[in-house]
Amino acid sequence: MRISTLTMFESSLSSMNRQQGAFMEVGKQMASGRRVVSPSDDPQAASRAVGVSQSLAVTQQYADSRVSARNAMSQEESVLNSVSDALTSAKTLMVQAGNETLSDADRSSMRSQLQGIYEALIGQANTTDGNGSYLFGGIKDNAPPFRKNAGDEVEYHGADTVRHQQVDASRQMKIGNSGREVFFGVHHGADYVAEATTDDSSSLSFSGPVVEDTSAAGYGETFSVVFSGTPNNWQYSVEDGSGNAVSGMSNIAYDPESGASIQLNGVSLELDGDPASGDTIEVSKGQDQNIFSSLENAMKALDTSTETAAGKAHLDNALSTVSRQLDNSLDNVLTTRASVGARLNELDVLDKVGGNRSVNYEAEMSDLVDLDYAKAVSDYTLRQVGLQASQKAFVDMRGMSLFQML
Repeated sequence: MRISTLTMFESSLSSMNRQQGAFMEVGKQMASGRRVVSPSDDPQAASRAVGVSQSLAVTQQYADSRVSARNAMSQEESVLNSVSDALTSAKTLMVQAGNETLSDADRSSMRSQLQGIYEALIGQANTTDGNGSYLFGGIKDNAPPFRKNAGDEVEYHGADTVRHQQVDASRQMKIGNSGREVFFGVHHGADYVAEATTDDSSSLSFSGPVVEDTSAAGYGETFSVVFSGTPNNWQYSVEDGSGNAVSGMSNIAYDPESGASIQLNGVSLELDGDPASGDTIEVSKGQDQNIFSSLENAMKALDTSTETAAGKAHLDNALSTVSRQLDNSLDNVLTTRASVGARLNELDVLDKVGGNRSVNYEAEMSDLVDLDYAKAVSDYTLRQVGLQASQKAFVDMRGMSLFQML
């Protein structure tokens, strides 16, 4: 077999190129810190790494979504805290206004303070987040959710549907509450509220209602006390929520001097004063309430003169009704705030779970594509020695020529 000089040169050069390629490959791995630099290095590991990388990206997306949800709900919780403080201040004013030693001028001053609380609540109800969306407007962002109508009464124009955000693979979380739910609603454990509709000449007043027995038949249902007759022959009837007379409680004689005590559905109500025909006192539980209308009624009551018995009775009735309504509204706001807090706690738990999941994915990714530097340094040294040997062999091969034998 004849071996030419060209063959020896090509063989030596090819060997040197292979050694240099292997040496550069290890160098590239060390520079990138990855064992699998291109899919051809380990097709199976590269394929699995793509799936793990996608899972890691989705996990990070959920983490970013939780940050957005936490920011929105933290702002809502702060606003609800301010709303609860405002309602507490309003309730304090209602208690103070019931002091019989106060003059009409004193109550007028309280009315100004209540007006400030009222306007502040409207502003808080129309609060926006950092993106310009209304916190309590539901999914509607084109206008403030709470606006005054022609009668100067606050109405809700937002949506009842609220935004939801995907905060984990199997968890879609509500990130807000509608204004109707917060400012116009009551929770299931709301107290009974009595509201009087009386004539301007009437001095009829009530105290209560007081819950006597929560297990009584009809507990939680609405009923009304309706007065009829003449000054010397007053009568009252008790009607259910549908306007039908309650059995055994129709046309009962009423003496303004001794008043009356009504017990129905596990609730008692005390009546006092001179009524007028058509006076009605409605007793209800868990009915929708409007924080703003409650404050509007309170301001109207504080404008009422108490120089007459009828005026004093109207004030007392209004303050009693508004106080109960504010209590129920405050409980509702606190319940909503607790719900927001629970969701914030859930986000903390999901963050921990998501963090652990990310760590597991990163560990798996490291096992698949990351470089073992100890082994890489050893391979690098070995490839360097091989390249140097190949280069030395090529140099020595250059001197092996048949022409030197001539």
